[in-house]
Amino acid sequence: MRNLFWRQVEEARRADGAVDLDLLSQLVASAYTQFKGRRADPAMASAIDKLGALNRDLERAVADRGRELEQREIELRAQNMRFHAAINHMSQGLLMLDPEGRVLICNDRYLDLYKLNADDVQPGMHLADLLRNRLALGTFAGDPEEHAALLVAEFVRGHMGSRTLDIGDGRTIAISNRIMPAGGWVSTHEDVTERERSERRIAHMAHHDALTDLPNRARLREHLARELLAVKRGQSLAVHYLDLDHFKTVNDTLGHPIGDELLRSVADRLRACVRETEFVARVGGDEFAIVQRGIALPKEAGALARRVRDTLSEPYEVQGHVAVVNASVGIAVAPGDGLEPDILIKNADMALYRAKGEGRGTYRFFAPEMDARMQRRRALELALREALARSEFELYYQPVLDAAAGTIVSCEALVRWRHPERGMILPAEFIPLAEEIGLIVPIGDWILHQACEDAAALPDQIKVAVNLSPTQVGNRNLVTSIVQSLAASGLDPRRLTVEINEAVLLRNSETTMATLHQLRSLGIQVALDDFGAGFSSLSYLRSFPFDKLKIDRSFVAGLADSEEDISIVRAITGLAHSLQMTTIAEGVETERQLALVRDLGCTELQGNLFSPALPVREVERFIASGDSRRDVA
Repeated sequence: MRNLFWRQVEEARRADGAVDLDLLSQLVASAYTQFKGRRADPAMASAIDKLGALNRDLERAVADRGRELEQREIELRAQNMRFHAAINHMSQGLLMLDPEGRVLICNDRYLDLYKLNADDVQPGMHLADLLRNRLALGTFAGDPEEHAALLVAEFVRGHMGSRTLDIGDGRTIAISNRIMPAGGWVSTHEDVTERERSERRIAHMAHHDALTDLPNRARLREHLARELLAVKRGQSLAVHYLDLDHFKTVNDTLGHPIGDELLRSVADRLRACVRETEFVARVGGDEFAIVQRGIALPKEAGALARRVRDTLSEPYEVQGHVAVVNASVGIAVAPGDGLEPDILIKNADMALYRAKGEGRGTYRFFAPEMDARMQRRRALELALREALARSEFELYYQPVLDAAAGTIVSCEALVRWRHPERGMILPAEFIPLAEEIGLIVPIGDWILHQACEDAAALPDQIKVAVNLSPTQVGNRNLVTSIVQSLAASGLDPRRLTVEINEAVLLRNSETTMATLHQLRSLGIQVALDDFGAGFSSLSYLRSFPFDKLKIDRSFVAGLADSEEDISIVRAITGLAHSLQMTTIAEGVETERQLALVRDLGCTELQGNLFSPALPVREVERFIASGDSRRDVA
């Protein structure tokens, strides 16, 4: 029976070696039918039973195998569903191709990315046909056959990479192609348009000024470095470093928003007045730079500087306000003045410093001696930073006399710097530097303290006057510093006068006025220095009740020769008398000037005709002598 079964198995075996279970079942059933009538034969009956058992075992095996195959099919369907769900939920478009460039798989994101329908991308379709469909939809720019052939060639060489393409509708797509181990390649596509725009914006912001959108200092250096390569091959270029004169006044009087708008207008004018080959940058604050290339003679740089100056000096209308600023320009020319960006910029800046020092609103070319001057200035700056700690400052006092009685009523404190190498340095040389490098407040605090201490030793009827800089008045600790100086010295506040000029009032007027009112409430007198020299001094007399007006020395100097100066001084004294203010004529140097200022009604006098500024001990002797005309210099 067993041999019969195995013969039937061999008969049911297919060409590939597998057993055809349906055929085997038929053979077994046929054998069972043939022997069914022979069941009377015990041997045959036993064989039939065994065959039946084998048939049942076979049916169970077939059933088990069927269930196993069904389960495998369910799992494969589930696996395929997960695979399709995964690729169709990718944020990137996916395209799988065989070695000949025919489509195997395409996900939904790829269709969406290129505005395709499912019918536009069919399995087995060649890549060139797919690209033709995209070309018709405007999402491919180029030759479909050429591009497809290029990718197949890359695949054959085994070197496929990534690229970024601008497609026909304005978007930018990043494409990455990778060879699959089993053959063919997979291509992923991502829309990076916004990312590219953001990166470009960030790169632009890193190299441009946020307020004016001009290139910034970093971009200036990069541009200048490239242009200097041409200079080394025989060409020339000029660096113009320019600064707006009186911009700070506009900023302080009209406010920072107006100042910002003014800077934008300046930037627009600079763009308009240069050629396309010239490069404009905002270096910072109210400073700008221009790189002028291809010049043959320095006079070409001078012509541009004059054009820039004239263009920027025209009045500006900003939010209903009229503002006027000028420009000072420093020029450095390569290769003569340097072949490195930083050196050229530094030299142009030094030339600018000279232009501002020689009247502003003009331009100067760099000269080698400027570097030496700046080195001296740097050395002076370093020494100034140590001067206070080394007790190198001294106070001198110039007496102020009563015009009628001829007696001393006050002394103006004037600081001197006894430099260890250069000797005595006057304030006109180092006070502006102290303002610039941020030392004026500590130096001013020392002057206040020392002046109060020295005045406390003078007779009670003698007052002391101290000049305050705009930075000091704007400092929130000024009132505290003055109170501490008065308390430490024991000086009566009524014996202290603080002198300010118009520059102080041009700053934050509300804060300034509040500070000045605080000082007056303490009994301290407030004097307006250099009166008549500014353009709006009269307006301040309405906003603050000054105790004294100091007539600018330029008017006193011109009294003997100018009827206009006489008229101006007469008007000032008349105005002050009506407002119950004292007038001080400073800079009285001659007997003629003395006679005139007395006749014009000045109430107090100051000048070298009576006494120059003296150390405190000599002032004490001068006061004790009672001779206001004695020469004690």
